[in-house]
Amino acid sequence: MIRRALAGACIAGLLLTACAEGGDESSVSISAVTIMSHPSLDAVYDGIREGLADAGYVDGDNLSLEFQNPQGDQSTLTSIANTYAASDADLFVALATPPAQALAQVIQDRPIVFASVTDPVAAGLVDSFEAPGGNVTGTSDQLPTDEQLRVILEIDPTVETVGIVYSSAEVNAQVQAEAAVVAGNELGITVETATVANSSEVQQAAESLDVDAYFILVDNTVVSAMATMVQIAEDKQSLLVTSDPDSVEIGAAAALSTDYRSQGLQTAAMIVRILEGADPAETPVEVQESLEFVVNPSAAERMGVTIPDEVLAKADRTVG
Repeated sequence: MIRRALAGACIAGLLLTACAEGGDESSVSISAVTIMSHPSLDAVYDGIREGLADAGYVDGDNLSLEFQNPQGDQSTLTSIANTYAASDADLFVALATPPAQALAQVIQDRPIVFASVTDPVAAGLVDSFEAPGGNVTGTSDQLPTDEQLRVILEIDPTVETVGIVYSSAEVNAQVQAEAAVVAGNELGITVETATVANSSEVQQAAESLDVDAYFILVDNTVVSAMATMVQIAEDKQSLLVTSDPDSVEIGAAAALSTDYRSQGLQTAAMIVRILEGADPAETPVEVQESLEFVVNPSAAERMGVTIPDEVLAKADRTVG
C-alpha cells in the first residue's frame, strides 16, 4: 500500500485553519498534476475548474491553482510530486493513476483527490471504495467492460476476436485488460492482448495482433497514439471501439465512455467538501456513472463495417 494512514482530524484541522485565514477561503491553495495532454483528461481538469468556480473558488481570485504536466515522463512526474510535497499547498489533485501514485508516495500530511483512476484499490491508493482509510480519495472512471465489448458485437455480430493494446506501466490498464478477457469469454469472444511501455511501441503491438476488432481501454499511453490505432484498424479492416469519446473525433468507430467533464464537476464537489472539513479517510471513492455512447459511421465504413440503424439510434452523439 503506497499510502500511509493519516489522522483525518489533523487534515481537517489544517484545511479549516487555511480557509479561515483572512476570514474566508482566500488562502486556499491547490496543486494539480496530470500525466499527459489528451482531450479526456483536459475535459476533467476543465470540469474541476468549472466546479470549483461554481462553488465560489475562483483561480486568481480567492484560489491559487497550480497545474503541472510531465507529458508522460516518469522522472519529471516524480520531480513534480517532490516539489509539491515541499510546498505549502492545502490540497493536491491528481489526474490519472500514475500522478496519484506519485503524490501518495511523498505526501501523507494533506489531502490528495484523484480523478480518472480506474481501480484505486489495485493501485494501492485506498483501502476500499467505501472507506479509503487515509489522505487519498477521489473519483473513478471505472467502466462496465462487458457492456463495452457488447457494443462491438452490436455493431458487428461476426466479430470473434478482439485485440487490446495496453500499457504495462499503468496498473489500471492491466486491471481492465484482465477484466476484458473474462468478459470476452462470457460473451464468446477471444480477447488477445499486447503490452507496451510507451506510445512509440503501440504500432508494433497493434500490428502483432491478428483480430477482427480492436478495443482501447482507459489507457493514457495508448489513447495518446490513437491516430496510429485508427490507421492500423483501417488498414486491417478491423473495427476500432474505444473508451474515450474524443477518439471518435479522431477516427475510432465508436466509444462507450465516461462523461469526463461531468467527472471533473463531480471531483470538484468532492474537493470542496474536503476543503470545508470532510475527512478524506471517510469520504468514499465515487464512480462516475454518466456514460456517453458516441459513434462515427464514416470511420466504421473506412474499417469495412456498417453500423446498424438500431445502434445509431442509441447513440448520444454522432460524429463524422
